[in-house]
Amino acid sequence: MELAYIPSPSTGVVHLGPVPLRGYAFCIIIGVFVAVWLGNRRWIARGGRAGTVADIAVWAVPFGLVGGRLYHVITDYELYFGEGRDWVNAFKIWEGGLGIWGAVALGAVGAWIGCRRRGIPLPAWADALAPGLAVAQAIGRWGNWFNQELYGKPTDLPWALKIDADPAIGRVAGTYHPTFLYESLWCLLIAGLVIWADRRFTLGHGRAFALYVASYTVGRFWFEYLRVDDAHHVLGLRLNGWTSIVVFLGAVAYMIISAKKAPGREKVVEPVLDGDASMDDASPQKKKV
Repeated sequence: MELAYIPSPSTGVVHLGPVPLRGYAFCIIIGVFVAVWLGNRRWIARGGRAGTVADIAVWAVPFGLVGGRLYHVITDYELYFGEGRDWVNAFKIWEGGLGIWGAVALGAVGAWIGCRRRGIPLPAWADALAPGLAVAQAIGRWGNWFNQELYGKPTDLPWALKIDADPAIGRVAGTYHPTFLYESLWCLLIAGLVIWADRRFTLGHGRAFALYVASYTVGRFWFEYLRVDDAHHVLGLRLNGWTSIVVFLGAVAYMIISAKKAPGREKVVEPVLDGDASMDDASPQKKKV
């Protein structure tokens, strides 16, 4: 007998008059705003100017959304191409389906373009944004709750997630592990870890961002084990599980190598032009470039 469970929304969209407000998109938008807000505070604390994080996010966010969607469509191509499938659905991002690996990879390309245009080191910007990205992921995962997707194995735990049946996509009613909630909480812990480690060890040159990436992959490996949605397997392990392992090793290697080559933190994260009075004269940022 089910004593308790987390209910799922009856619908993933609310209509404000003729305008549909989709829960999945709303969670992503809120996550982006929180990431930029927190990143801006951290950037200013490091000696940067207010507004720089948002300016670069204008490049990073669109690239990240495209990258996240591309990764999802490529790794789950059978959902959109083939007999009985409509390839147009590949563009319906509001229905869910963003791969974090593609979002980070292509988002980094957009951020690099924005940083290059401003004369800013990308690793420093990424360090400032890292905790905010984790919080944004924590918020974004609730979009999966609205869409009743990416849940885990069946369970009768008190915090199980109740899923409604949907024969059209082969979804069976029942109670399952709320992997969206597990990942959301994990990401909040990561945000706290990165902020603490950044202050305790004065992380710089991309090491705060690498810590965020490495920490996330540890949890993601476990979440992949719990999930029951269809996925490609390699040597008995889900593709995203292998990706987590590879990315984890890369992030740890980067932290070790970076710490040896460039210990400490950047003294100057943003160039200051003559006549710029937005920073304090005592700030190390007042070095002319």
